[in-house]
Amino acid sequence: MDYQTLAKHNNLKNPNLIYTGQVLEIPEPQTNDNITQPTPVAPESTGMEETITILGTADMHGRIYAYEYAIDEVDKDAGFAKITTLVKEERAKNPNLLLMDVGDTVQDNSAELFNDLPVHPMVEVMNDLKVDVWALGNHEFNFEKSFLERNIAAFKGAVLSANIYKEGTNERFVDGHKVFNINGVRVAVIGMIPPHVPVWEASSPEHFAGLTFHNITEETAKAIKELEGKYDVLVGAYHIGPEGEHGFDGIEKIAEKFPQFDVIFGGHAHSRYQKEVNGVQLIEPGAYGWALAKAEIKVKRTDKGVEVVSVATENIKTEKVEEDKDLLAKFEYVHQQSIADANTVIGEITADFLPQVDYITGAEKVTTMPTSQVQDTALIDLINEVQLYYTKADISAAAAFKNDMNLKKGEFKKKNVADIYKYTNTLMGINISGENLKKYMEWSASYYNTHKDGDVTISFNENIRGYNYDMFAGVTYDIDISKEAGSRITNLKLNGQPIKDDQIYKLAVNNYRFGTLMNLKLATKDDVYYDSYEIYQDNGRIRTLIAEYIKTVGQGKIGPKVDNNWQIIGAPGLKHPRAEEILQLIRDGKITIPRSEDGRTPNVKSINVHELIKEGIISKLEKYLQAA
Repeated sequence: MDYQTLAKHNNLKNPNLIYTGQVLEIPEPQTNDNITQPTPVAPESTGMEETITILGTADMHGRIYAYEYAIDEVDKDAGFAKITTLVKEERAKNPNLLLMDVGDTVQDNSAELFNDLPVHPMVEVMNDLKVDVWALGNHEFNFEKSFLERNIAAFKGAVLSANIYKEGTNERFVDGHKVFNINGVRVAVIGMIPPHVPVWEASSPEHFAGLTFHNITEETAKAIKELEGKYDVLVGAYHIGPEGEHGFDGIEKIAEKFPQFDVIFGGHAHSRYQKEVNGVQLIEPGAYGWALAKAEIKVKRTDKGVEVVSVATENIKTEKVEEDKDLLAKFEYVHQQSIADANTVIGEITADFLPQVDYITGAEKVTTMPTSQVQDTALIDLINEVQLYYTKADISAAAAFKNDMNLKKGEFKKKNVADIYKYTNTLMGINISGENLKKYMEWSASYYNTHKDGDVTISFNENIRGYNYDMFAGVTYDIDISKEAGSRITNLKLNGQPIKDDQIYKLAVNNYRFGTLMNLKLATKDDVYYDSYEIYQDNGRIRTLIAEYIKTVGQGKIGPKVDNNWQIIGAPGLKHPRAEEILQLIRDGKITIPRSEDGRTPNVKSINVHELIKEGIISKLEKYLQAA
């Protein structure tokens, strides 16, 4: 919806005088049937096949241009501008087409700069692209509920999420499903969101005030029952990854339990993924616009109705796709304002914070393992220093959100803050017992795989994301990775004194981790003594606090400081006689350290001397060394 339409609906004489805080009425969106139906095509004769095309984006996270503003660089496989080009091509091939976005759309990549506009640019892009379905993602709830409600009203397609209900009622917050008539074929789409939103947003309950989030599996069964006899093709628009988390099913389990689906478009996990489970096609197009997910559904008309003959899926990659020039022109103001904001100078960085970003190669991009997750670094110490300052806590915890984050000597700009702190989290101070602190630290230390005899490298649990590994300041401790998860934290002390189980300590964490601690039954709302959002509102985001700390406490200058308060122990293989030689093979690309299947967790398997011998690689190593 543009300003002119909004002004006309509200009888405003000058649409350019719309201002923040003004009370405006948002027109009721047109019904999807009126605006998103493809051009009708004459039905084929009975027995003949035809194809319905379903397209989907997921986890676009504020990307219109192929650009990442946090680092002020082009991102060659991202953005709605590239997606638009592909959608136009696909519509030209087959007008019998349905276009969906599977959530996490309006957050990240400086998108928050535009939250006060009547219609967010990302929603405006979807309207211009005639997106039929917007399935809400969890990050849609990162902001004031009024922001989301305003943009739901402005979206011209169908907003779906079958498992969000108005509290105390059987009424859904938005529609749970929608049936589209595509050239006489009834295509039903069910939307779903992770029910964990209240935990992730525990520090800001106003973001989901009056709403409850229900079990995915139960609501899937309910939605399918509601749709019984009303569809020919069943499609899922699930902001859920392949695997479940926090006790709810992933789309693979959903496919196992509900073979009625023809295809499920996933999201949330940022997975580049295609798979068939129980006869159901599953697809997820990565994140940011890496690909446009496509399902071609062949149907046949019979005397009894429409029969699905086959479903073929494909992730159409965007890397080599040209951006749509009309879209670039319309949203150039978003691009320019985002770049200008990213380059706002905050102060000065006096020296590089992390001389060696990749622990093994020393390179600035991580290809083996990130230094920031295997030893204490100035980057994490800076974040924890800021958190300790504002909360006046004893202890602070922070994660490395990006494997290759760094601060380089020179001007300190706003984009540098976003680079080292990717998310828009706020800061919490909570009271926690020594016993629960230890449990929390053990939970975090489960990120490491148990060290085995012959391992010459440390590795990470492929089922745990890097943002769920916290490093702690204010205490000293060792992580013994020779022990199994749950028994690794040793020598834990505060000011030289052992942490006592029955003593209460003050702990600084971000709001997301506070939600985790509540879910783990290690904290409650009553434990909160500090909430930066309550105090500063949007200026209470940790990004803003870091910038403010450097400007005021650091007087505009910041340099690397590391206190080395923690270390990994229990890994004797790191000093194996052949370790350095094997590391050189890794540097030379002769040995590759694997990533998780979805590509999101690096370094998921240790390089082991005994396995190299068994596989015959050790002989190659000897020849290589002789040649060198």
